[in-house]
Amino acid sequence: MITMLQTAERLRQGLTTPDELIESALIRARNSKHIFISTLEQRAIADAKASTQRWREGTQLSALDGIPYAVKDLLDVAGSRTTAGSITRIDAPMAAVDAAVIAALTAQGMIPMGKTNLTEFAYSGLGLNPHFGTPVSDLMGDDSRVPGGSSSGSAIAVQRGIVSSAIGTDTAGSIRIPAAFNGLVGYKASTGRYSMAGVHPLAVTLDSLGSFARTVADCAALDAAMRGFSGVVIQAANLSGLRFLVDDGVMADPALQPAVHHNLVSMMERLREAGAQVEYRTIVTVAHTRELISRSGWLGAIEAWRLLGPVVEGPLGARMDRRVQARLRSAKEIDLATEARIRHLREGLMAAIEDELDGAILVMPTVKHVAPPMAPLENDDALFAAVNLETLSLTMIGSLLDMPGVAIPSGKDSVGLATSTLFSTTRGHDDQLLSAALAIESTLLAAGFRT
Repeated sequence: MITMLQTAERLRQGLTTPDELIESALIRARNSKHIFISTLEQRAIADAKASTQRWREGTQLSALDGIPYAVKDLLDVAGSRTTAGSITRIDAPMAAVDAAVIAALTAQGMIPMGKTNLTEFAYSGLGLNPHFGTPVSDLMGDDSRVPGGSSSGSAIAVQRGIVSSAIGTDTAGSIRIPAAFNGLVGYKASTGRYSMAGVHPLAVTLDSLGSFARTVADCAALDAAMRGFSGVVIQAANLSGLRFLVDDGVMADPALQPAVHHNLVSMMERLREAGAQVEYRTIVTVAHTRELISRSGWLGAIEAWRLLGPVVEGPLGARMDRRVQARLRSAKEIDLATEARIRHLREGLMAAIEDELDGAILVMPTVKHVAPPMAPLENDDALFAAVNLETLSLTMIGSLLDMPGVAIPSGKDSVGLATSTLFSTTRGHDDQLLSAALAIESTLLAAGFRT
């Protein structure tokens, strides 16, 4: 399917118009199930008309002017309701202004064409939603697999070709997981990369933004636009100057599916052959972070309960997804002393990972397994809770340590389900990460590596 930058080139050459792009996207959206909670037809059509006129006059706002994208329904878009995927917000007031990143993209001429579905309040890694339905990919030709969450609709909107890019949020894996399950590139930024104004919070310490696309190049271009820059900002690194540390401790996890392991090793071997330095060893800080989460609890759960506890225990709580409600309640008894200890140890771990990586890029599987079957998870709450935690277990590490990450497709398993490799750097080194990911992508394409 066509990428965002390919679409930009078609616009430049006059091979398409924003009017045509929006019309096509809206038709596909109308013919889809459960991907969008709402579409923004009136705004999108008006914006496309104005953009088409700018291209005719040579006054386009940027190379991306007129390209439609999808927005997770956790971000405000003026004139629409931000539901956060929850039936409890079905009568929430309409947003008066765009979220800051939406305003930045609008200044580049990009067009938000719909608000995408998500796990209720963005609080699950599997992507099920009993209120608005669960969006599914067409990778397997059926709807038997979960989409990943919480940014399920954003991922599926790109996977199904409704749009070439989409915005999501990520607090514990909500971009990286659905990207992994659906054969997409998913970029989760450091928490300070973008303004969070107009984004419905979940856990303010860990909440971050990012994007879905079919290529790293598209994610890098969208990142620049989200920060208000026009044109190319980040160039691909020299692969021979990059060091990759593959975490042997994670790779030895018995829960890691063979195809996930094999495809990551094959990917790294291609990068080594192309001149990169690749080392396999246990990353002590990662092991300590996993231990802290397992022993003391999840900081995001503590903050989420503080925010959403009143909803759970209020008059509308009974209407919530019972699985999300149960997961939120699980953090209710975590005391202030435990929270303080987690925050204190987190600061030390963030310093430790900086020292341990020493400029290298951390490499892990994005998720230990491919997208699991949906039906058993819908019918067994205990199984849902166990699989959800396992699904989130690797991405939670980078979230707690505020590590930006790029999930890149690594291949498929024996039945055609996508696997993914996660590349991460330390807090604030997003430019380094995107530069490296661009080099990874171009190298794998040149080597004929198939995902």
